[in-house]
Amino acid sequence: MSNSDSELAAPPPTIKHDFPEDTIRILLATDNHIGYLERDPIRGQDSVNTFKEILQLAVKSDVDFILLAGDLFHENRPSRDCLYQVMSLLREYTLGEKPVQIELLSNPNEGKATGYSFSAINYEDGNLNVAIPVFSIHGNHDDPQGAGPEGALCALDMLSVAGLVNYIGKVELPLNDVPTEGVAVRPVLLRKGNTHLGLYGIGNVKDARMHFELRSNRVRMYMPKDKDDWFNLLLLHQNRVKHGPQEFVPEGLFDDSVDLIVWGHEHDCRIRPEPVPGKRYSISQPGSSIATSLAEGEALDKHVALLKIQGKEFEMTPIPLRTVRPFVMDEILLTEVAEEDGFDVTDQMEVAKYLRLRVTELIDKANDMWDQRNTQAVQEGEAELPRMLPLVRLKVVDTTGVSSMSNPIRFGQEFAGRIANPRDVLVFHRAKKSAARRIVADEPKLVELDGDEEGDGLDKLAAGRVRVHSLVQEYLRAQEMQLLGESGMSDAIQVFVEKDDAHAISKHVDHTLRALMKGVQASGEVPEANLDDVLERVREERERQYMEEQKTGQMSRAKGHAEVDDDEAGSVDSMAMEVDEPGDDFDSDSTRPPPEKKSAVRGKKAPPPHIGAKKALASGRRKNAAESDDEDNEGLDGEEAPRTVKRTGRLAASTTQKASKRGITNKPAQTPTKTRQTTLGFAPSGTSTVRTSTRTAAGRARGKIATAIEVDSSSD
Repeated sequence: MSNSDSELAAPPPTIKHDFPEDTIRILLATDNHIGYLERDPIRGQDSVNTFKEILQLAVKSDVDFILLAGDLFHENRPSRDCLYQVMSLLREYTLGEKPVQIELLSNPNEGKATGYSFSAINYEDGNLNVAIPVFSIHGNHDDPQGAGPEGALCALDMLSVAGLVNYIGKVELPLNDVPTEGVAVRPVLLRKGNTHLGLYGIGNVKDARMHFELRSNRVRMYMPKDKDDWFNLLLLHQNRVKHGPQEFVPEGLFDDSVDLIVWGHEHDCRIRPEPVPGKRYSISQPGSSIATSLAEGEALDKHVALLKIQGKEFEMTPIPLRTVRPFVMDEILLTEVAEEDGFDVTDQMEVAKYLRLRVTELIDKANDMWDQRNTQAVQEGEAELPRMLPLVRLKVVDTTGVSSMSNPIRFGQEFAGRIANPRDVLVFHRAKKSAARRIVADEPKLVELDGDEEGDGLDKLAAGRVRVHSLVQEYLRAQEMQLLGESGMSDAIQVFVEKDDAHAISKHVDHTLRALMKGVQASGEVPEANLDDVLERVREERERQYMEEQKTGQMSRAKGHAEVDDDEAGSVDSMAMEVDEPGDDFDSDSTRPPPEKKSAVRGKKAPPPHIGAKKALASGRRKNAAESDDEDNEGLDGEEAPRTVKRTGRLAASTTQKASKRGITNKPAQTPTKTRQTTLGFAPSGTSTVRTSTRTAAGRARGKIATAIEVDSSSD
């Protein structure tokens, strides 16, 4: 056995007198991450195989039910193959003729699907033969998304309505800022013999929000009147390790009536219950059942646990997982090992030879670990498993003085067929010149500059690690976008990347353009001279609405927007506008030259000077947000703008003179130019102008076009 196995041996039993008829037996697991690297030819089935082993252990241990503390799936939208395998395994091992010995005392309709009659707890449904119920909360990988008629949904909702999983802990955060409201946690009350169990679940909430709710004492846990006679178990999926001022959940802020907390999200296995200073409860951290990163915490042996509860007493027995791929890692200081072994660090061949030797030693170590695990299992009556290719990671530190190093990918190909991760077996780490410039990933500030230091933040990114969200926000801020604010756009990109929502960006762009168009159209037919004022008023209204949403904490799915109807509000991703800054999506820069004047140079005839606002906005919606901004910038930075101004002025003056001779009262010559400048805020696709499209306006436009063409031809 490895050192971690000996440290994770079963603790001394705390149940003094074991009465099986009063003992609730539970299998604990968390962070299964099913679907991780599912397209990898070697590691693609690892998560499924381990989940299958967990279900087999539940059957073998004759448990009353299974508890999962979040991240059952690795992706927010798991593939059909992933869902198929999970549903097949749950049906194979959790349905059957075995009677369920735990009695449900709470309301079976609590949390059931709206509009349907079946119970929220699957074994209370007479149409299902459930042998081992599965209770699960969601994690940060498989959390609810969207704002459809049924609200935000996740993959666990699909398993719940299929009768395979009992989904608990779906926290509905309040949409208004009432001080008395917060996170409400209602338990599932169970009984077996004389043992009463209160099962509480809190699915993943943003750590900053959860930190605030706990600090403000706004987490309300509904408990029975005789709560001291109940064993209260809490499932949680949050950051336990501090990543920032509020990017974690303190261990000691939970209700004193809780007896045990099963903590998900952290992947290192600390499954033995750890007491919390000053509190009566303990924390068990099972860790993940599969390594999703080549980090030190993932190198610990993976376990699940058999939890026994009798009255107010409990005991926990860790169970090692056999199907987990062995993982070993090591770190070397190149300059030190070169001095000890007597080779030159500047000789690339010598360095590669030494690294090749160290990786071979790690492979042998991993194979020995697997053989020891197999031998022990065979002695306990288990079947022998075929050896799996191990995960190996060698970190080479302090390569600053080395001129060149081996290509890690090419180096790893030498071990193809011997390890499961040949492409990332080797990683080089150069010591940073200035530790003071290191940026913590979870801090919202992208870079920190000294008071006398100048320069753009993008030039300082090499100083340390930053979040992708901060990078995107900094990049978009540098673009000076006019229609799409950087905060809303960066949030939509974050949802697109992290939640694999292919429609997040298009929804955000469509929502922004719809809101802008409705605000202008609500004013009716607007004269060209007043178009700037209308734009300013719409933008101020939007700013005021966004300020209110920021204060009250409303999501974009909230109803009752002044300019957006219910259909459009319901079609927007609930995450897309959560942190938008007020008015960002409607900022414009009136000092930039008109983009549509560039089109007058491309042909001999001038384009129509007026195009309807609805047509311009419809054209903008059909294009990608990034393309919109690029075309705007092209129109602003074009070198042909000076010639366009001269020609447009001649056409405008000629048109005015013609109209005066015919006795037509028309607008001043500066009006078309002013209208074209306003186009910067309305036509992301580069369309020339924005104008209220009515039949009367169209007639006037046709007359101006004919006059402009006639004057242009005569002048040529």
